[in-house]
Amino acid sequence: MSKDPLTETVWRTPTGEAVSCVDKLKVLNENLGELRNMAQDALEDAVLMGCDEAQFRRVIHALIEALVNPYEKG
Repeated sequence: MSKDPLTETVWRTPTGEAVSCVDKLKVLNENLGELRNMAQDALEDAVLMGCDEAQFRRVIHALIEALVNPYEKG
């Protein structure tokens, strides 16, 4: 069984320091857990509807890559 990236990840700030605020880590991990569950459900639906799994994964990757950081400095 593969490791769970949500429990194995040490979250870091842009400067490389570990994020240590328990509340921030809780919210981040809850959000990512919800995202994982939604993506899993969507994958299962796509496969049941006869879609190509590899294509679905490419689209999910493209969606993630297209996310925009509204707080980006510069």
